[in-house]
Amino acid sequence: MKRTPLYWMSVVSVLLGAASYGLLSPFIKKAYDKGFTFEQVTVHQSGIAMLLLWLLALVRFRRWVNPFRGEWIKLCVIGIGGLALTTVLYNQALERLNASLAIVLLFQFTWITILLDSITQRKWPGKFRMLAVLIVMAGTLLAVGILEEGLTRFDILGVILGLLSAAAYSLFIWWTGRLQGDQDPVIRSAVMMTAGFLLIVLLYGSKAVSSDSEGILIGWGLLLGILGQVIPTVLFNVGVPRIGSSLAALLGSLELPVAALTAWVVLDESISLLKLAGIVLILFGIGIAELPSGARSESLARLEE
Repeated sequence: MKRTPLYWMSVVSVLLGAASYGLLSPFIKKAYDKGFTFEQVTVHQSGIAMLLLWLLALVRFRRWVNPFRGEWIKLCVIGIGGLALTTVLYNQALERLNASLAIVLLFQFTWITILLDSITQRKWPGKFRMLAVLIVMAGTLLAVGILEEGLTRFDILGVILGLLSAAAYSLFIWWTGRLQGDQDPVIRSAVMMTAGFLLIVLLYGSKAVSSDSEGILIGWGLLLGILGQVIPTVLFNVGVPRIGSSLAALLGSLELPVAALTAWVVLDESISLLKLAGIVLILFGIGIAELPSGARSESLARLEE
């Protein structure tokens, strides 16, 4: 089946969104190392991201539509149950785990999303996608360093929080893949982020201000909001509804190698030959996922019509 330029644009959008999210965890760890708390980082990250998304929506005035028409209630649910919970749970996991391990736990969203998709569609994934999942999971075991370092360095609560963040992230991707209509992706993202931020500020707003270093904290919030909310949310809203949540989950595995390499550069976390081999396997698995199976080709054909 011939792939349209719009399809490939959607694939690239998801890959770029995943890469941006992969950059996030090492910089959150860096903010913690500077003395900022989970509450301060999370509230500033989400609040600044919300403001940036609404500014982008206003600048794109030719695409402006009333954000409270259409699926806005569904967008709010995605913002709270997907974006906000992922941010809260993942940022808490990063307090207890190193960046490489935290991203591997978040990465479990891959198989969770594919499982959700398979259950709702009542059919098994295509053979190449199943093979891709196995290859990516094998690469994950190598990339996290379990074979070299064992399980002794794991913080149990941190692991639970990381896995819960993966479940929330998979819900975000799965729900986003089921959105209908042609509403502007920036406006969609802004509505999602607003609903998520309201929950976060209700939970942690009272502990969010740093009286001594508020200006520096705003700078960290700007960086983290752009990497973790603005870029991924907009690009996923562009790409996921067109390519489907299962393929988006596999393409999202690019987060892991990006996070591991960034943690190596920014935080000086170790990266061995086995970890590099795992990263290569993950990238290979992404390529395998792009090989069309019969059922998948028919689905894409209907979508692109």
